[in-house]
Amino acid sequence: MVDSQARFEQLITKLRLMGFRMTPQRMALMHLLTISNEHPSAARLYEQIKAEFPTMSLATVYKTLDLLKTMGDVFDIDLPDDSHFDAYQPYPHLHFICTNCQKIVDGQLDEPVHILVNEMEHISGFQIHRHKLVFYGLCPDCQENTQ
Repeated sequence: MVDSQARFEQLITKLRLMGFRMTPQRMALMHLLTISNEHPSAARLYEQIKAEFPTMSLATVYKTLDLLKTMGDVFDIDLPDDSHFDAYQPYPHLHFICTNCQKIVDGQLDEPVHILVNEMEHISGFQIHRHKLVFYGLCPDCQENTQ
């Protein structure tokens, strides 16, 4: 994948070509998404942006995230508290989620996941357009803290 600045510029260019306005708020949100090495929630992104743009609403954050998701430029991960988003790897990939602290870690088994999807298509007859493969458990930090 490309570096965060190149990814940010890709998103800006794509939205402009599609005729969307590039407001300072939208640009700030996309910047936060592309520099994040985590999987921020919409609420967390809103809190970070609100300091600079106090009149921005949470609805604006969700609308922009939904737009980016529809365009295939962010990948959403649903957790009980809020959806979390990945703009760095905006395609289906493996995740590990800690059931204690909610930490999300990317997995590195993309090729076997692709093989599994092909096998599921063959078995089910479905043509699979999207998938999410998530493993839930305790991260190493939480394992250490519970012992």
